[in-house]
Amino acid sequence: MIQSKKDYKEYYYHDLKQTGILNKKWHNRISDRRFKFYKMLRYTEYYNNCKNKWYHKIPKKIINIRYQKLCDKYQWTIPINVFDKGLAIVHVGTIVVSGDAKIGKNCRIHVCTNIGNAPAKGKDGAPRIGDNVYIGPGAKIFGGITIADNCVIGANAVVNKSFLETCTIAGVPAKKISDNDSSLYIRS
Repeated sequence: MIQSKKDYKEYYYHDLKQTGILNKKWHNRISDRRFKFYKMLRYTEYYNNCKNKWYHKIPKKIINIRYQKLCDKYQWTIPINVFDKGLAIVHVGTIVVSGDAKIGKNCRIHVCTNIGNAPAKGKDGAPRIGDNVYIGPGAKIFGGITIADNCVIGANAVVNKSFLETCTIAGVPAKKISDNDSSLYIRS
C-alpha cells in the first residue's frame, strides 16, 4: 500500500515497466490509455492514504470522482489499494475486482476478468492472489481463496478453490493442469 510520495512514484514506475509502456517512445506512451490510468490509480491511492488533514477532504473527493470517471470510461472496476506494484492491464476491456481482494506484485491481467466475493458457505470473503500471477482473459476468481505466487490462471477458468503451490490452472471448475509457472508471462 502506498504510504509516501516515494511509494507513489515507485508503484507508478513498476506499473509502466510491467506493461511495457516504458519501452515506447514518449509520444506513444501518452497516447496509451493505460499510461493515464496507472497515473490516476496510483495518485488516488497516494492521496487517499497520505493526505488526511481536514483541508484535503474536498480535493480528495474531486480526485476520487475523476478516478471513478476514468474507470467508467475504460469499463474497469478496480478499487484503490487492491493491487500491489507492477499491475499490468494487457488490453482495454471489462475488468471487475472486489475492493476486498488483495493482489500481489507484478500481476498481469486480461480483459473480461472478474475477481470477487462469494457469500457461499465456507468460502466467504475475497481472493488473496500472490506475486507474479498471470490471469488469462475471461478468468473468474471468487471466494475466500488463496492463489500462490507465480501461478498461471488460464483463459475462461473458474477458480473457486485455493491453489497453494505454483502451477498452471484452467477449466471449469479450475484444476491444476501443469507445473509451469508464470515466468514466460511476467517481465522480470
